[in-house]
Amino acid sequence: MELALVKEKTVNWLKDKVLEAGAKGTVVGLSGGIDSSVVAVLCQKAFPNNNLGIIMPCQSTSEDAAMAVELAQKFGMPYLKVDLSETYLTLLNSISVDGNRMAKANIKPRLRMTTLYYYAAQNNYLVIGTGNKSELFTGYFTKYGDGGVDVEPIGGLVKTQVRELARHLGVPESIVTRPPTAGLWEGQTDESEMQITYEELDDYILNGTGSARVKEIVERLHKKSAHKRSIPPTFEL
Repeated sequence: MELALVKEKTVNWLKDKVLEAGAKGTVVGLSGGIDSSVVAVLCQKAFPNNNLGIIMPCQSTSEDAAMAVELAQKFGMPYLKVDLSETYLTLLNSISVDGNRMAKANIKPRLRMTTLYYYAAQNNYLVIGTGNKSELFTGYFTKYGDGGVDVEPIGGLVKTQVRELARHLGVPESIVTRPPTAGLWEGQTDESEMQITYEELDDYILNGTGSARVKEIVERLHKKSAHKRSIPPTFEL
C-alpha cells in the first residue's frame, strides 16, 4: 500500500462524511488496541479540534486503559474515561443471566455503543467505527455493539494492512504488537476464538488462497454472520 496516500484519502473521506451528516466532529472508543488506535489518530488528523476519545473499562484489564491513555496523550487527543463495570454488573443482576459466557460478554460492547452515542449527541459528532475488513467479512463484531456505528473508515483494510498503517501513523509499537482481542473476557484473543491467524484470514480474503481448513472456517463465519451486514428485513403488506 501507498501508506501516505491511504492516510490522506481516509482523512479526507472522514471529513466528507461528517460534513454530509451535518455534524462537526468525531467520537471514537479507545480500547488500547490497534484498530481503535489507528482510527483515533485518523480522526484526530481530520478534526484536531473536534475529536473525542472515550475509554470505557468494563471489567477489563488496567493495561487496556493504560494503552488507550498513552495513545491519546501522544497525539494530543482529548479523552474521557467512563467506567462501565458497575453498570454491567447491575444489568447482569437485573436480568438473571444463566451463565452463557458469550451472551454476557456481548453486553459490554453494547453498553459502550450506548455511551458513544450519548457523547456523539451531546457534541453533534459522528460515532466512528473501528472494524477492519477481516472482522467485517467474518462477522467478528457484536451486532448493535461495536458494529453499531455511523461510518467505518478502516473497513476496507484487512488486519495486516491496518498494522502497516499503524506503524506509518506512529502508533506506539506496544499497541501494534499486542495480541488482538475484543476484550470480552480475561485471556480472550481474536485468533484463538476464530481458530485461524489473521495472516491466514487476510491471505484468503485478498487472494483467495489458503488451506482447505482455512477456507472452510472463513466461508462458514462469513455465511453465519450475513445478518450482521444487512439491515433488518421488513415485511411488506
